[in-house]
Amino acid sequence: MPSIANTGRPLPGEYGAHAESDIARVAGDDATEALARQEREVKELFGALDEKAIAALRYAPGKWTLKEILGHLIDDERIFAYRALCIARGDARPLASFDENDYVAAANFEQRPLRDLLDEYCLTRCASIAFFHSLTSEAWLRRGTVTDYTASVRGLAFHIAGHELHHLGVIRERYLTVNVSPPAPSHTAEDPAASG
Repeated sequence: MPSIANTGRPLPGEYGAHAESDIARVAGDDATEALARQEREVKELFGALDEKAIAALRYAPGKWTLKEILGHLIDDERIFAYRALCIARGDARPLASFDENDYVAAANFEQRPLRDLLDEYCLTRCASIAFFHSLTSEAWLRRGTVTDYTASVRGLAFHIAGHELHHLGVIRERYLTVNVSPPAPSHTAEDPAASG
């Protein structure tokens, strides 16, 4: 379902400079469409994981586990959707920053079943999409202050999508390629790859 107003892509000055490369990853010019498309991608990726195989898996010491990444995506989306809500409603107060590492450290993501985290992710995404669908063209363009930068509602929506794409890329490049891929089949005489 398309949003009431097509968001259009945010311009520089509508998001923090730190988010520019992530926002560039988002295809199209409708944030709610991107969020709906990515929800399917996240459900497929995490739904295919074997919980025992990924337990406490980190691609390097001190890095988050896959469950912690999913939990972080949930936290980040809630925070950025709240910021978008404040700005869309005309709240002019500066919005505080948060330390993502402190949030993950204070959570118990690794102790929770992956299915529960994925359900929570889907509920959070549904709430975000419902909120963003409700916005008028004027609300999408409203701006406010987030920590030390100016952001528009559409810039924050694109941040959610781009931030998620960043982490999905890290998962595919650093977690799934080496650590949790299924074992390669053994070569037999009938296997064409075994010859030569």
